[in-house]
Amino acid sequence: MAKAITAWVGRRDLDGMEPGAESAGPILSTLLAESFERVELLIDERSLPAAPYVKWLSEQSGLPVTYTPVQLSSPVHYGDIYRAAKSQLGRMDERGDEIHVLLSPGTPVMHAVWVLLCKTQFPQATLWQSSKEAGVEQVHIPFHISAEYRPAADQISSKGLWDLSLSRAPADAAFDDIVTQTPVMQRLISQASLLATKAVPVLIYGESGTGKELFARAIHNASSRSASPFVALNCGAIPSELVDSVLFGHKKGAFTGAHQDRQGVFKKADGGTLFLDEFGELEPSVQVRLLRALQEGVITPVGAADEQAVDVRIICATNKDLMAEVAEGRFREDLFYRVAVGVLHLPPLRQREGDLTLLMDAVLDSLQKDDTSLEGKKFSVEARNIILSRPWVGNMRELHSTIFRAAIWSEGENISAEDIRSALIAMPEQSATDTPIDWSQGIDLQEICDDLRRKYIRQALVFAKGKKTRAAELLGFGNYQTLSNQMEKLGITSDDQ
Repeated sequence: MAKAITAWVGRRDLDGMEPGAESAGPILSTLLAESFERVELLIDERSLPAAPYVKWLSEQSGLPVTYTPVQLSSPVHYGDIYRAAKSQLGRMDERGDEIHVLLSPGTPVMHAVWVLLCKTQFPQATLWQSSKEAGVEQVHIPFHISAEYRPAADQISSKGLWDLSLSRAPADAAFDDIVTQTPVMQRLISQASLLATKAVPVLIYGESGTGKELFARAIHNASSRSASPFVALNCGAIPSELVDSVLFGHKKGAFTGAHQDRQGVFKKADGGTLFLDEFGELEPSVQVRLLRALQEGVITPVGAADEQAVDVRIICATNKDLMAEVAEGRFREDLFYRVAVGVLHLPPLRQREGDLTLLMDAVLDSLQKDDTSLEGKKFSVEARNIILSRPWVGNMRELHSTIFRAAIWSEGENISAEDIRSALIAMPEQSATDTPIDWSQGIDLQEICDDLRRKYIRQALVFAKGKKTRAAELLGFGNYQTLSNQMEKLGITSDDQ
């Protein structure tokens, strides 16, 4: 574990290089007064030259000095500064460094962001300041704060989050119902709004619980078809022998149990929108018949002799990589390209930085509206930070159910950290030994071993909250670099946690 210090480089530090300067600058002054093993700097290269200062600082301090060039919109842009500072601390934390942060250099915004990060997401960090008047001293900040500030409740759109967490979206869902402040989600809302005005199929990718049906209903409600039906179908829940009947309908007597004519979802959605959830679960034989219905705009109910014309807009959703399915021959390429006209990739919660605070407050607000016994409940600072530290692999469903359990179990007005911990559920995963093997086809033992490695590496990363050093220890690796090599070999990225 290296004792490493980080800081922004400020103008006073550069002035310290000048011959006869009154002060060496806060960074060099700190390095000469205290003992560190490594220096890692952040430099806004648009306004400050980097290389000469880094070389000079290394010569004067006798320490290895590295720097990360940052392109700030301005020296007081909170978003740019936050992202750069958080990334820097994350790298140091991942290596297992003893983290030290020098607050003094830079702008007041840089100072504020360091404090917020180090008092919330990186509480193990030690803070320092350096001034001509007081010299170099450690900073003690005698208060606790939540990892992100909560906006005013009346600025949060939380409509229907209960339905969303249960895989349901309100019938009148609109884009305003999508709670977010992240650029990637705001861009997706803009793209979906544009797609709503176009009569094209839409394919929505995303993990379970990311809001695919919410987007689908919002697209329908913003389209010219909003007055016509929106019909949702879970393709993964249809028995194979009933797929044709469910999709296209059937005539009385077409098969055993067909006691009367029945409309399929295509006919029910005629003039409107058909939402096919878990689209990737459809069997190849069904894909052929579905493709014809989409291309020709006609269906033939089971047991019928004549075709029926239908006018349906298709929105599909899946958590599978359909391009990989196409490559493996499990999904028809022509059907894929037929539906993949407007494509939306919904990110999981762990990639929606900044949204978790909005969502946890919106969920609690929704619960309080549904059950008056929960009114007045609020999260403690510690409870908020536990929620913010979780990967939430179940996305909105997991978040909602956890907050609901914590709210109804909490005894006082505050939902405490212990309430949240008690409400968390660790789901067991199926053992590889439980998976049936078709020995007539042989097996790929190396691939089975790789699958096991992927499984346990991902689990270790989640348990270690993304910290490679800790995950490597849990897995029995000698160091985090061995883990990084394994992740690269197995195609595991940080986004897979």
